[in-house]
Amino acid sequence: MKVFVSSDMEGTAGVVDWEQCVGTGPEAAAGRRLLLAEVNAAIEGALAAGATEIVVNDSHSTMRNLPPAELAGGASYISGSHKPLYMMQGLDGSFDAVLFISYHGSVGAPAGLSHTYNPRAVVEARLDGAVTGEAGINALVAAHYGVPVVLVTGDRCACEETAALIPGVHSAIVKEHVSRLAAHSLHPDAACALIRETAQRAVTGAAAAGPPPLRSAVLEISVRTTDIAEAATWVRGVDRTGPRELRFSGDDPLAVYRSFCAAILLTRSIAEVV
Repeated sequence: MKVFVSSDMEGTAGVVDWEQCVGTGPEAAAGRRLLLAEVNAAIEGALAAGATEIVVNDSHSTMRNLPPAELAGGASYISGSHKPLYMMQGLDGSFDAVLFISYHGSVGAPAGLSHTYNPRAVVEARLDGAVTGEAGINALVAAHYGVPVVLVTGDRCACEETAALIPGVHSAIVKEHVSRLAAHSLHPDAACALIRETAQRAVTGAAAAGPPPLRSAVLEISVRTTDIAEAATWVRGVDRTGPRELRFSGDDPLAVYRSFCAAILLTRSIAEVV
């Protein structure tokens, strides 16, 4: 059994501030240790359920947050910031299950460090009218390849947003929202135990799970400025439906996802200066 892990960071128990998520300072180093423990807990749970190969795609910030030699179970590691499939790089139809680890709530949601891909550009994202975060958008790739998303871990908002789009997904909620910069987290050992147990259940049931029901989903994005919206329309498959409203369409979910990622990359410099 082959398992794909997409690991973010802001959903990690004990992580509540950007200094724990970016840079090279002591706070960032401590945050990465917490993240590594949760990723390894998910790997250990998957292995206990019969997984024979684990691929971890580092999906946070510069995407080189985990020490490769310390990944459990001999997992292979995809790292580095330039990836055509971004947070889902490496996934294809050969996998049996997808795990989303340390995910966070969407921009504007009641969740710590909430954002959706680029907080300077994206104000809200919707799939078939339902507000979603990165988990829902990333699930488009799993839908294309027909691979079930069986687990999401992180804050309550991330787990509830994912469950609304993927019925039956297993959730491991490791912290509760207090404010955007505060949370009530499980002790790291308790968080890892919960993730390990939930991952084992999720992967055990993967054979009976279907892919995300998103093959015909419509992705709509509200952006912060009209300049961002205009630049995004330079990407194939993007239509402007309002001054700051975008609609992403394509022949399949992967085409929608690729158009979205291209628009995010293209508008990044504009979002930082306007």
